[in-house]
Amino acid sequence: MKALVVLSGGMDSTTLLYDVKSKGYETYAISFDYGQKHSKELEFAKKTCDLLKVPHKIVDISFFAKLAPSALTLANWQIPEGYYTDENMKQTVVPNRNMVLLSIATAYAISIRAQKLFYGAHAGDHPIYPDCRKEFVEAMKSAIALCDYHTVELEAPYIDLKKEDILKIGLKLGVDFSLTWSCYKGGEKACGKCGTCTERIEAFKKLGIKDPIEYEIEIDWN
Repeated sequence: MKALVVLSGGMDSTTLLYDVKSKGYETYAISFDYGQKHSKELEFAKKTCDLLKVPHKIVDISFFAKLAPSALTLANWQIPEGYYTDENMKQTVVPNRNMVLLSIATAYAISIRAQKLFYGAHAGDHPIYPDCRKEFVEAMKSAIALCDYHTVELEAPYIDLKKEDILKIGLKLGVDFSLTWSCYKGGEKACGKCGTCTERIEAFKKLGIKDPIEYEIEIDWN
């Protein structure tokens, strides 16, 4: 069976790519440049696909940044720092992003006759990102199954998992986490302060492991 994975270049989708490939699927990957400040993540997505020998498409939809403004896309809107539970982190929501990305990914999945489409929504996303909720996934499953005579099944296998759970899966699969990028600021090193950096650091700390990427701030991994 063929499977297409929506790959951002971050921890979750990279782990998912390894996971899907390990299950024996003929695996493809698709990534999107939607005008995100951290487009650096796409470089890491490519590195992982090259490593795993997975066919990879990067789709330019940078026009989307003007239609769906967010702290992730507008130059004059600073990336907030803190935890995802903080109110200010709602500034990182890109309106309707996942519906757009999944729609385009579905078109590609149909064109290559893939039976499955995977994306890495997880439990840590639910409180802040409406397009990572179970209800959204179920609605998209129905729409995607009906949009063409070639049926594609949407899968979000990490929907009930926390970041540290996904990290555990990745470690078992041998994921090279040095080839992943999470930071929303897209600098030379990860900032260590934005919501996604904070969540990533906590996941590694909970497992008692040092993150292999470099951070701008000093972190006590003990």
